[in-house]
Amino acid sequence: MLRHDGEAWIDILDFPFKNRTEKPRKTGLTMVIDKGLGLTDTRDLMELASNYIDHLKLTFGTSAFYNTRLLRQKIELVKSYGVHIFPGGTFLELALLQGRIFQYLDRARDLGFTGVEISDGTINIDEETRYNTIKLARTYGFELVVSEVGKKDPRDQATVPLNQQVNQDLEAGSDVVIVEGRESGEGVVIYDDDGNILGDELDAMVKNVRDPGRLLWEAPQKKQQQELIMRFGPNINLGNVQPGDVLALEALRVGLRGDTLRHYYLNTQGLEEPVHWQWPKVAAGEGGVREANS
Repeated sequence: MLRHDGEAWIDILDFPFKNRTEKPRKTGLTMVIDKGLGLTDTRDLMELASNYIDHLKLTFGTSAFYNTRLLRQKIELVKSYGVHIFPGGTFLELALLQGRIFQYLDRARDLGFTGVEISDGTINIDEETRYNTIKLARTYGFELVVSEVGKKDPRDQATVPLNQQVNQDLEAGSDVVIVEGRESGEGVVIYDDDGNILGDELDAMVKNVRDPGRLLWEAPQKKQQQELIMRFGPNINLGNVQPGDVLALEALRVGLRGDTLRHYYLNTQGLEEPVHWQWPKVAAGEGGVREANS
């Protein structure tokens, strides 16, 4: 029957996809991109959708503009709903540029962030520095250490092949490695300028990564989310999801949207004939219309 959080419909309907992972989970992660939600909007999001959110990223360097008291309140609020929260990797890149990585990690831990992200989407970091930064973040005791591969600007070239970088990051201690998709999902890594998935790039990365289940694909567009789900199944890790799209994505995962409903029922169960339901005898009463023998 519908899972624990769908209380309004529990005992009535089954999800078309019945094996969706539940929190706390290591696969099927959803990372939400937060560009500046206030406390009220954050609370509303958590109240409505925290069962379907694993990570909340305060993207770019946006956490620099929060009042300290407000930032602490927001972090504690998100944590209280069992959701990891961390600042965007661009902020850490600035700390590396300025030689202040220890101060950055000290402050992130002091503020209460449960995780940090290590990336080189804008700047170049040599392999040793990247490896040691991931290991350093682990020693700070963060519950979640994520890294990100891929350049934000297509004119920039990664210093090592991305699949090799993923494997090195996992060896260094990353829990999850994000594949850069930017906020737009266009013209970067596995996406062309129109946001379509470049199949050869995608397949090459998956084939050469030692643990593809620990990749998290930034996929801000619905068509990208759908294609990745259809290729790899509902328990693929997806990120850069807009706050207002969380429930829509979950519906896509479990088959409660047209495309995946069709896939699960028609393609996997072979139900190609029109549905025929034998209309039962009904009786009207104080509780409404129901089967006569119920």
